[in-house]
Amino acid sequence: MKKRVPVSEIMTRELVTLTTDSDLVSAEELFKKHGIRHIPVVDGKNIVGILSYTDLLRISFADAIEDDGERVDTTVYNMFSIAQVMARDITSVSSDTTIKDVAQFLSKKEFHELPVVDDGELVGIVTTTDLINYLLQQY
Repeated sequence: MKKRVPVSEIMTRELVTLTTDSDLVSAEELFKKHGIRHIPVVDGKNIVGILSYTDLLRISFADAIEDDGERVDTTVYNMFSIAQVMARDITSVSSDTTIKDVAQFLSKKEFHELPVVDDGELVGIVTTTDLINYLLQQY
């Protein structure tokens, strides 16, 4: 197994993002459309938070968008803003951080993603799924 591989080798570069002006119904649509569980919240190219699908589930009793794309009651989502629901205390890594260092960090924390930031600009995101897929490629 390679020891000094940078996280830039496995991170997602084509990012789906939100802004604090986005609404939670649109956020859920993005989660489902792209099959993802974390969306960076940005102000320009700077990350200001992370919204996870779990964050949405915590405030809702049911999904706002059915699997067939039909909207259901969105009253709960309309009571909150992205800024109220997103995680603000963001830990990030740079693109030259090793995959091993990222894996060690995520194994000790309660979250499952890390934004990748270079020179203050969001350039990617790495998730536990990315790490598992990398590990599977090694065998």
